[in-house]
Amino acid sequence: MYSIFPVRYIEPVYRPPSEAESFILPVTDGCSWNRCTFCEMYTAPQKKFRARDEEEVLIALRHLGQQPASQTIRRVFLADGDALVLPTRRLLAVLTAIREHLPNVRRVSSYCLPRNLRKKSVDELKSLAEAGLKLAYVGAESGDDTVLERVQKGETFESTREALDKLREAGISRSVMILNGLGGTAHSEAHALRSAELANATQPEFLATLVVSFPKGDSRLRATYPEWEPLDVPGLLKEMAQFIERLALQRTVFRSDHASNWLVLRGNLPQDKESMLKRLRDAIASPNEAPLRPAWARGL
Repeated sequence: MYSIFPVRYIEPVYRPPSEAESFILPVTDGCSWNRCTFCEMYTAPQKKFRARDEEEVLIALRHLGQQPASQTIRRVFLADGDALVLPTRRLLAVLTAIREHLPNVRRVSSYCLPRNLRKKSVDELKSLAEAGLKLAYVGAESGDDTVLERVQKGETFESTREALDKLREAGISRSVMILNGLGGTAHSEAHALRSAELANATQPEFLATLVVSFPKGDSRLRATYPEWEPLDVPGLLKEMAQFIERLALQRTVFRSDHASNWLVLRGNLPQDKESMLKRLRDAIASPNEAPLRPAWARGL
């Protein structure tokens, strides 16, 4: 079973763009919530949520560590959608095995739903940080409660803020993602302003934006959000400008360079705020001259 490759994957496998060079270690399959009507990631039948058998994961790590190539692994990403739903004891067992069998790993990361942390204390999270969990990717999506309710996120401004504050107190870095355009035309401004408020309140180490998109169609979203109408490209850029204008971050790496984004923005906040706003304003004023990503290059 493990003689050729020791880890069992169930396609499709997802990971954040910044984990492109990480070893992907599934500890769960699918997403324990999986009700967000904007998300298609774990809707395939084979991705139904379940926790991986603990022994399977530990055996896979042991066999992986016996392969010479494993010594080149520096980062591990715990898949699938929300590994932190697992009990702290099980996560500690996995992190301990990573440290034992992959001694050159310097960072372990995971997606994290805010709801996963409601029953975990700060002390528990500190124990995970000490065992090697250094970064959590939190899909806040929006800071606006109306938008969150419409898309069935199952979170609020306050529940997301509480989770992000817990992670900060435990010493786990946070990468927060906001979905540009999620509020549609009706709630665009509220979505931008409240999302900026959430970022300001929590001061994440990393902040990123993606553009909401529906490769398989938007029927799931419209079932819960019938008034939703998509923003055109100028509308998306204006919303981004409103969002960045309101940011008051002290030390955050900002990225808006995912394939879904029309205008690539990268910088460190606060120092690069004005330069990014200038790029946005120039693109809004002269769209035909802006360095927008062509539609064919938006690999969704």
